[in-house]
Amino acid sequence: MIKIIVFHLLGVLQFGFGCYYDAMYVTIPSTSRTIAFSPFGGKLKYLTYLNALLQTAYFAISLVNDIIGTNEPSPAGKPLIRRVKDVMFSSLAFPLSIFVGTTFWGIYAVDRELILPRSLDAYFPLWLNHVMHTNIVVFSVIELVTSFRMYPSRKTALSLLGSFMLCYVIWIHVIYFHTGVWVYPILSVLNWPLRVMFYLFSLGLVCGLFVIGERMNEFVWGNEIQKTVKGSKKKSH
Repeated sequence: MIKIIVFHLLGVLQFGFGCYYDAMYVTIPSTSRTIAFSPFGGKLKYLTYLNALLQTAYFAISLVNDIIGTNEPSPAGKPLIRRVKDVMFSSLAFPLSIFVGTTFWGIYAVDRELILPRSLDAYFPLWLNHVMHTNIVVFSVIELVTSFRMYPSRKTALSLLGSFMLCYVIWIHVIYFHTGVWVYPILSVLNWPLRVMFYLFSLGLVCGLFVIGERMNEFVWGNEIQKTVKGSKKKSH
């Protein structure tokens, strides 16, 4: 139990400090010619930053649950904070963290200028890059294998995840039509049909990552899930 508390505390401190440092100290000069850097929207225009905020909130909720809630399998009567924790991780925190990490490093490997131009190295430190794009994946996987949870129904989870992604796509278009620049350089080299395909591919990928998380959870926690389901059925009778 102590190890879980320390792990969740480390998650809060790491991602919280990353968000703070990024907001306070990572400033792109207004004279930069890099396409993605209009001040409109601030840091909240980046999915990476939004995800880091989400991870901070998730690990904070997990830490509070460690103290006043429960991490044990339970067929019924789980505290509200435990139910929020389970749904938040399953529907958003896990698939988004894996999505951000895999898409960032995938595009980076092909052509880093499309996602994090070299001109930003002087402003965006390497350690912060790894906190935002590498550690989120590592911490999410560790969280999945060390803490039991019941996944919500796919309808509930995919509705939350799809709504979040739709809102973000709308948001980046609001920014584009307001400023004339795309949040991510890769969008500037795609025409509209390819952008739509890119959005659909991204939606399919993040939903697929949810299913992968669901399957991984079943593989790791299968026995506990079966006991919880059986306990729920007995209580209902």
